[in-house]
Amino acid sequence: MSCRCLEGTDMNFRQFAYRNVVRKKRTYAAHFLSSAFSVMAFFIYAVLLYHPDLQGQLTSSSATASYLATMGLRVSQYFIFIFSFLFLLYSTGAFLKARKKEFGILLVLGMTEKQRMKLTFAENMLIGLAAIGCGIGVGLLFTKLMLLASARLLMLEEGLRFYLPLQAVWMTASAFALLFLVVSILTIRVGYQSSALELMKGDEKPKPEPKASIWLSLLAVLLIAAGYAMVFYFVNKQAYFMPLLALAIGCVVLGTYFLFTQLSVYVLRALKSRKSFLFRGINLMTFTDMAYRIRDNANMYFMVATVMAVAFSGIGACLSVGDPGRTEKQYPYAFTYWYHSEHGDQAEGAVVHIDEMLKVEGHSFQRAQLDWIDTGHSSYPIVSLTQFNKLAGIRGFDPYLLHSDEWLIASGVFARISGKFYNEPVIEALAMTQEGNGQSSLRLKERVDEAIIALDNDVIVLRDEEIARLIEKGAVSSTVMYYAVPTWEKTLELAKQLQSDLPVDFAGGGQLSALAIEHYHERQMNGILLIISVLVGVVFFTFAASFIYFRLYADVERDEKQLGMTSKLGLSPKELGRLMTRQLSVMFFLPFLIGMVHSGIAFINMANLTKTSMLSNSLMIYGAFLGIQLLYFLLIRWRYLSRMRKKLV
Repeated sequence: MSCRCLEGTDMNFRQFAYRNVVRKKRTYAAHFLSSAFSVMAFFIYAVLLYHPDLQGQLTSSSATASYLATMGLRVSQYFIFIFSFLFLLYSTGAFLKARKKEFGILLVLGMTEKQRMKLTFAENMLIGLAAIGCGIGVGLLFTKLMLLASARLLMLEEGLRFYLPLQAVWMTASAFALLFLVVSILTIRVGYQSSALELMKGDEKPKPEPKASIWLSLLAVLLIAAGYAMVFYFVNKQAYFMPLLALAIGCVVLGTYFLFTQLSVYVLRALKSRKSFLFRGINLMTFTDMAYRIRDNANMYFMVATVMAVAFSGIGACLSVGDPGRTEKQYPYAFTYWYHSEHGDQAEGAVVHIDEMLKVEGHSFQRAQLDWIDTGHSSYPIVSLTQFNKLAGIRGFDPYLLHSDEWLIASGVFARISGKFYNEPVIEALAMTQEGNGQSSLRLKERVDEAIIALDNDVIVLRDEEIARLIEKGAVSSTVMYYAVPTWEKTLELAKQLQSDLPVDFAGGGQLSALAIEHYHERQMNGILLIISVLVGVVFFTFAASFIYFRLYADVERDEKQLGMTSKLGLSPKELGRLMTRQLSVMFFLPFLIGMVHSGIAFINMANLTKTSMLSNSLMIYGAFLGIQLLYFLLIRWRYLSRMRKKLV
């Protein structure tokens, strides 16, 4: 049928566009599946965002968790939407450029330029509408599973019932319909006003030999090194200046671009200059073609490496920030009950009640009392050596000894988290306490960095005789009762019951805190961050894998011709397989490796910033995504080699 016969017959034109998409279903597979996956992730976030049970239970347990969940889900939707737009813009443009020869043939057959743009618009919208329907449909199938997983991660006692908010459906459908519409409009002019001959030639023009500048290659190394150095300075020197961090990220991103466009080509040229290496086996064909591939695909490698680094770092950051184990490390006691010592008679009943409830529930425990002395001259608590040693014994540490002219500093929670230990302010506070004139007759013996005292600020530890002298001078004290419970993870319901049983009924006393409740809130925070980071990270990783797929199938016809000519040189099928495996390995794993290096630097600095190990989290992230990437590589390699071998038969 002549293309001019389609004028005025919209149904035939739509059928033509539909059959065109179906005929190229393998080419459009990654584009369609990635689009559908981003729609599904956006829809799942919308379901969680508008689920009344989720917001209600989070609000009842923690207003902060509810706010974080709402903001996190919204921001994640924005990220997915923005990256989906960029992804679709790139992928659609890449497919249309790869189809220039097809468009040239259609123009020769009589299709007008207006009809060509109408055809590409119709094809893009068909794929977009199908992706929206498929994404929402698959999202509905997985909604119940996602709600069950979310309820478990967030420790929601009542669970999350199956709920389909129509607002989530309409929001997802309208947002992505608008996105596909805008992308279709922006990309229909690819090849506009090109002659049929120019379109039919496509990319068959001879390519000049790839060249690289040694200065831009050196600039790539300098920019990446400078970016890494600024990040280390930002964290280790605690120079928390956000423009510095933004500059560091900008340097790494720009350096990565020059790494693929300049440095990689320069390195390959240097390898080719080594004749003994170049003429060994199939190295000549491997590295000659690889230089062209890297030069042609440099922008794609850059985007894939950047997206992977963002995905890895984002998931790692959320796992680090939301690690509930940090709570136990900093506050090691199951229950803490604080009151002013002058209200000891009123608080005694509360302490007895806590003891009895622990015994009734069958929990073994150790209790220690800490009297916090306040002289009025210092903001730092002062405690006795005897009480401090009792807490040290509960925590499994040997007792500390002080001579008559010595004292200790016990690091508070803030000092242990930040890793900064300032002795001078505490020494000045001690001097004011001792003499009132800036001089002290005592000398500092050591700073105790172990988590023994569960107070925010540093603590001054004095011998009991000094404490008695301060009390005689009129110093007042507050009392903290610490409960060490080995089975504290099982005390959540007990903690909630005690908080309701022990209201504040006298001035300045009766404040109970429980590690199980803190852990519960941390688990909720961790669950929220995990849900957000994993879904967004997987979406980004899917986009990165799709970029590789697009470039691979955009070059498939060229590879078929090239391998056809190469096979005539006498290469065996095994050698041809090795040649393609090397080229595909670079395409799949070089950006992955660069993304790992960038995120590895981020993980090291996260560990320094949070004072926690990132090794297990990073290995888990890399292992999971490397496994996915390897399976994807093997599948694509098998299909690609099968196609090449069929063409060569």
